[in-house]
Amino acid sequence: MKQQEFRKGRGAQQNTPNRFLEHIYETRDDFLEFCRIEGEEADNNRTQYIPIFPKTIVNKVTSPDVGMMYSMNPYQGCEHGCIYCYARNTHEFWGYSAGLDFERKILVKKDSAKLLESKLKSKNWKACTIVLSGNTDCYQPAEKKFGITRECLEVFLKYRHPVGLITKNALILRDLDILKELTKDNLVGVNVSVTSLSEETRRILEPRTATIKRRLRTIKILSENNIPVNAMLAPIIPGINSHEIMNLAKAVSEHGASSFAFTVVRLNGAIGGIFTDWIKKTMPNRADKVLRQIEDCHGGTLNDSRFGIRSRGEGKIAAQIHDLVRLARHTYFKNKSFPKLNTELHEHYKDRQMRLF
Repeated sequence: MKQQEFRKGRGAQQNTPNRFLEHIYETRDDFLEFCRIEGEEADNNRTQYIPIFPKTIVNKVTSPDVGMMYSMNPYQGCEHGCIYCYARNTHEFWGYSAGLDFERKILVKKDSAKLLESKLKSKNWKACTIVLSGNTDCYQPAEKKFGITRECLEVFLKYRHPVGLITKNALILRDLDILKELTKDNLVGVNVSVTSLSEETRRILEPRTATIKRRLRTIKILSENNIPVNAMLAPIIPGINSHEIMNLAKAVSEHGASSFAFTVVRLNGAIGGIFTDWIKKTMPNRADKVLRQIEDCHGGTLNDSRFGIRSRGEGKIAAQIHDLVRLARHTYFKNKSFPKLNTELHEHYKDRQMRLF
């Protein structure tokens, strides 16, 4: 592929068709060539922030093999551009593509904190950890502009309610003051994603994320402030980062992580085509080998949708990954564990509020 055709700073290199749209309008190559010759910019690759106004913000997670019961997402779409991201498919529900649109059209829920407060005040709500975010990163670059995640953390603190966070962005350290207050009562746990120790791999796999050095430093600072951290070594992609499992576990343990989790990559929905296009452009010499190894983990396809198996994989390569994970846990996390968060304080808070009436 010619260098000028590659979109630097993006994961997906194309916009795949939206499966929900009957009519799809495509830009013809000769029009793009005309723009290039005439000096016009047909695609400026800029990120758009689009406000949306949902009626609710807390979602019940119905998938039985996902380790959370409730999640909330202040943003839909994610500028981080991780090529493997399972959340890409959700952008199709909004009428966009799971490819470049997912990274460049970020839907912003400015009323998130207000909606969250309404939920926590409800007499029918029983405290249960709510995870920010189950779909897209709550500390992606948009957060620096809008600050919605911080507003939500202030609500969790006000109502003494447990919250989990998932991120691969060092921006979370901006909110260290609130996190320290939450952790005093065991009300917060953080999941930091670390998928490789190689910056070269990180740059092409997750182009707009924090560097590996900054992520490890984030784990260290959070841990030093008694904020429990679970490292997400996910996804494990055969032929790309599967050989790093032991080194990844060692690194996150040494920086203070209490535990680690992993998944075997699966390329569901439109992601299969997006990933295949990407790897043939970024790693042409080993693209076919990597794709075959992923297929080996899922019965000959790039995806397996069966609950309990889809994120674990099957077959010899998946078995090797699981063996390495067990060895890593035994070696580096033998006497470590991630705590269960406190749900009692919110119930006491609600009782006190009711007594005011």
